[in-house]
Amino acid sequence: MDTMRDRFAPVVSRLLDEDPRVAVVLAEIGKDGFADARRKHPDRVINVGIREQLLIGAGAGLALTGLRPVVHTFASFLVERPFEQVKLDLGHQDAGAVLVSAAASFDWPAGGFTHMAPGDVTLLDTLDGWTVHVPGHPDEAETLLRHAVAAGDDKVYVRLSVQSNAQGLAVDGTRFLTVREGRAGVVVAVGPMLDAVLAATEGLDVTVLYATTVRPFDAAALRRATGTAGTDVVLVEPYLAGTSTAVANDALADVPHRVLGLGVGRRELRRYGDIDEHVAAHGLDARSLRERIDGFLGARVRV
Repeated sequence: MDTMRDRFAPVVSRLLDEDPRVAVVLAEIGKDGFADARRKHPDRVINVGIREQLLIGAGAGLALTGLRPVVHTFASFLVERPFEQVKLDLGHQDAGAVLVSAAASFDWPAGGFTHMAPGDVTLLDTLDGWTVHVPGHPDEAETLLRHAVAAGDDKVYVRLSVQSNAQGLAVDGTRFLTVREGRAGVVVAVGPMLDAVLAATEGLDVTVLYATTVRPFDAAALRRATGTAGTDVVLVEPYLAGTSTAVANDALADVPHRVLGLGVGRRELRRYGDIDEHVAAHGLDARSLRERIDGFLGARVRV
């Protein structure tokens, strides 16, 4: 099966053909995928070299001229390294762009911590007005990329990963999907965490919500789910643990509730290993999730 990133260049290349507003800004990474597009649209496919601050600045400049820039590199180079430019060139100037990342939290462990970005969504949460998509399958990535580019002049972050669920679902770029219904708790699985969450909650009397658009947070879906499943909520996110606990708490502010945030831990793992080892070390494999969810929800959750 192809990866989310395999879909990225072909989808955006087609959008370049279809929409004269679309432009692509790269910083070396991913340039080979746009070789044909650059020959066809040399004025709208721009490679700034290894200059991540300029990457964001150039994207913002294109947006201010009326174009719809799609800006791409690894997450650590797209959100963390040029964060001041994201805050000022895009945010302060109210310039819209589509930031599309790769490498996620630890997709390339051999690259070391410089190529890992478990805090990217948390960092964007400090800014106003961002839409954040976290697809869990290449088909969903294609859908959400199209939604992002078509979103007027909005600021949108699309987080691509090599981690993937076995099947894509019909996501709409807005709402959480109800995948399983229960009466003893709600588990929100974000993007590529869905398969592990479904395996971990097999036989448990819980509602499972699937989130691929996490900002804005679908508070209405969470409230509906807690109406029948109770107000114990577990969030399982493929980035920094606790990233969405505040918005979940806000959604349930008027009712007694508990929220457990599971995700990537803050401690840096210096023996980089492989992806599966990182998943297990952060307790995001199905067996570890089962223990943590079961322990939080208690005996009443078991069917």
